[in-house]
Amino acid sequence: MSYLDNILFAVLLIAGFGFFAASVKKIIRNINLGVDVDRKDNPKARWKNMALIALGQSKMVRRPVAGILHIIVYAGFIIINIELLEIIIDGLFGTHRIFAPYLGVVYDVLIASFEILAILVIFSVTVFWLRRNFIRLKRFIHSDLTGFPKSDANYILYFETVLMILFLLMNASDYHLQNVPGGYSHFHKAGSYPISQFIAPIFNGTSNEVVGLLFEIFWWLHIAGILVFMNYLYFSKHLHILLAFPNTYFANLKPEGQFDNLASVTKEVKLMMDPNADPFAAAPADENAHPAKFGASDVQDLNWVQLLNAYTCTECGRCTSSCPANQTGKKLSPRKIMMDTRDRLTEVGKNIDANKGVFVPDNKTLLNDYITPEELWACTSCNACVEECPVNISPLSIIMDMRRYLVMEQSAAPMSLNAMMTNIENNGAPWQYSQQDRLNWKNEN
Repeated sequence: MSYLDNILFAVLLIAGFGFFAASVKKIIRNINLGVDVDRKDNPKARWKNMALIALGQSKMVRRPVAGILHIIVYAGFIIINIELLEIIIDGLFGTHRIFAPYLGVVYDVLIASFEILAILVIFSVTVFWLRRNFIRLKRFIHSDLTGFPKSDANYILYFETVLMILFLLMNASDYHLQNVPGGYSHFHKAGSYPISQFIAPIFNGTSNEVVGLLFEIFWWLHIAGILVFMNYLYFSKHLHILLAFPNTYFANLKPEGQFDNLASVTKEVKLMMDPNADPFAAAPADENAHPAKFGASDVQDLNWVQLLNAYTCTECGRCTSSCPANQTGKKLSPRKIMMDTRDRLTEVGKNIDANKGVFVPDNKTLLNDYITPEELWACTSCNACVEECPVNISPLSIIMDMRRYLVMEQSAAPMSLNAMMTNIENNGAPWQYSQQDRLNWKNEN
């Protein structure tokens, strides 16, 4: 590489990582729009969760075919990109495989393993593409997965395939030039190439200068492709590559089905039950302050972990395929709940960007404009979606918070639920029996 190439590479690198840093900053800003919640308890259990679920992918392999193929793609993506460090150094200083002299035989093993992983990734991605586009599994053609989210999955598969092919072509041209009799330019022998050595013969009969040019093209396209893909993550479901780790760490550790009581309601009930309590103690310190909203109608009412969940969603559809409400034809799709939350959060973020850091009301909310009450009330709160999610996302927590808003802020519960709550208030039981008769059922058994 010439000095001009080194400078151009440095500019490309700064632009790529700079844009990525700006995107990460926006994501963090948007997640922090949520209500604060403490998830710092029991760090030992949280680290274990992250190790087993995010790193070990223990929930992915419950569906063995997809799970094993995903582990191959995941391992390939992470491990092969270790070479990115060497590419960056070579690009900045004009060196060639700078780690080879220092690592010796270890370097050969690394390059060989990278190549084997690359071919396995291509195989796995091909299978994923066939499952999605030819076999057409139900969860991939569901009505909630249309437009860009449906195309996005294919874009990612194409991206990964092209990056692996470029990696192998780069190595093949490198291998060819390393074995030119008498040597060629700065291409010294380094690495072991169990796959690309069989690709290298395509360059036989081609002048060394042309092969050298092709190597430069493959090299530039490979590194540029990685930087483009890295920045595409912000717009893609593939953001879970990064967010799966914090998402599993901060996931709820309470038993599934255990719901949190609203602190404001709990405090009020305690004041009511305590004859010595000061009834004015519950009043806000600021007389002009608005009382806290019960439940959630928009993304700012959800907590930051729920917003992190929305960004982490892989759109795999395991939650929806396991949802009993969805299976029986109800409108509810847990995957759509997460996608809608992320879409609304993105919209709110753009609003803030357009108004110099301040959100200007846009007469839209997550409730009604994105998620309908019909979807929320279809949920049986069985936790199947939470159990199935490979990265510990909880669509149910969002559903329950939005239900709380409907009941406690809008008194908009379904008629059957209102009847039940009225019976509990009047009779101490869900049924319309008198207080004296509410335990008669036990005498029948």
